[in-house]
Amino acid sequence: MSEKPNADALPPPGQALAERYAEFATSLDASRIPEVVRAVARRQVIDVAGLCLAARRTDYVESVLNACEPPGQCTVIGHGRRLIPADAAMVNGTAAHGEDYDDTFEGTPVHPGAVVVPAALACAQRWRRSGSDLLAGIAAGDELMCRLALVSPGEIHRAGFHPTAVIGALGAAAAAGVTLGLDATKLASALGIAGSLASGIIEYLAEGTWTKRLHAGWAARAGIHAARLAACGFLGPRTVLDGRHGFFHAFTNAGAGADLDMVGRELGARWHAAHVAFKPYPCGTMAQPFIDCALSLRRDGLNAEEIASITCRVGEGTVHRLWEPLGEKRRPSSAYSAKFSVPFCVAAALTDGAVGLGQFSEPKVRDPKVLSLAGRIGYEVDPANEYPANYSGHLRVVTVGGEVREAVQPHLRGGRREPLDDGELTAKFLANAAHGGVGPGPAARALECAGGLLDCPELGELSDLASQ
Repeated sequence: MSEKPNADALPPPGQALAERYAEFATSLDASRIPEVVRAVARRQVIDVAGLCLAARRTDYVESVLNACEPPGQCTVIGHGRRLIPADAAMVNGTAAHGEDYDDTFEGTPVHPGAVVVPAALACAQRWRRSGSDLLAGIAAGDELMCRLALVSPGEIHRAGFHPTAVIGALGAAAAAGVTLGLDATKLASALGIAGSLASGIIEYLAEGTWTKRLHAGWAARAGIHAARLAACGFLGPRTVLDGRHGFFHAFTNAGAGADLDMVGRELGARWHAAHVAFKPYPCGTMAQPFIDCALSLRRDGLNAEEIASITCRVGEGTVHRLWEPLGEKRRPSSAYSAKFSVPFCVAAALTDGAVGLGQFSEPKVRDPKVLSLAGRIGYEVDPANEYPANYSGHLRVVTVGGEVREAVQPHLRGGRREPLDDGELTAKFLANAAHGGVGPGPAARALECAGGLLDCPELGELSDLASQ
């Protein structure tokens, strides 16, 4: 005999999960949002702005920007052009996610900031909302994305979809709707509409092409459209999350194993958004602990030329994204593909002693020293690996002389166990701005502007974030 569901853990009769979340989100009082969540939101705004500056001269940002029709009222960070809210959010979201240097909800492959911040910021600027409205929107969008990512961990990827893309559409709808001041009924409709606008497959893994970069921006754009449609009376299904043909039916293989109540459990009492992590390296999150291992060994005197082989002990769930096909990972076909290759990332760390934006350039991806070492790096699946609950790294090096050396990174640096401090975040912002060709003076003004947005009585021109 099966156990009956816990009645206290289920929504009240007739209330769908989207309605339950909408009631929570629209009741948020910015002054009562926990300080740790406020701090994450402020860091996200700064981080996203820096990432947009870093990517402002890239081909992919130029392509997206040129596909938009000016004029508009909203800032495209690092550019003089102004666009309508949905287009500005799309460009900023694409730029923020484009170098895979954006924040991550630890334990999941979801990047809230690159979706939520551009959506909320564009709405706040266009409709002259306050920094408090912006904060509430970011917090609502972050929390929803984090909770949706925990419903069926790993299943969205296994079904062939990009979690940031599909979850992001709903997160952006929550962010935009709360920023704009929608009531709970209309916000639930916005979430329902966003479920039909969500999209993004992971076939970019095959060649390292640009579609993953677009996913965050497109999700931000979709969320704004969903919120505006709902504000104008368009109806979306309130059962978008828990309905028979709802979001998780469409985007996962989880079936009955999905923990749907994660969406509404302990709302307001437990903030998953407090555990958003900020990256120290511009590449796939799961590769980062292995980079730390490689840099540690190099600091201890290991020379790349004396390495015969390296074996990485990995979680099974990381293999199809960071290790296979092994030929592509050892010799990435593009600089972008290299960001999702542990062999390349480890080889670059050991060869150059650094893994920054400069390591993911077309010349570097053809560097014979890096590629030679990457070709000697393999993996073995560790059944005891804690992925996805914890991201860790383990390198076993055999030298040409037969010496065995090992390094272990037990957790994600930048995550809850070892967060980056404010100084590191500031240094990251300034380095990103410099990479994008922004001088020290404009970079400092952009940093000050981004850091103060949540305190503005009304968001206006934001000229210090615009043309550089």
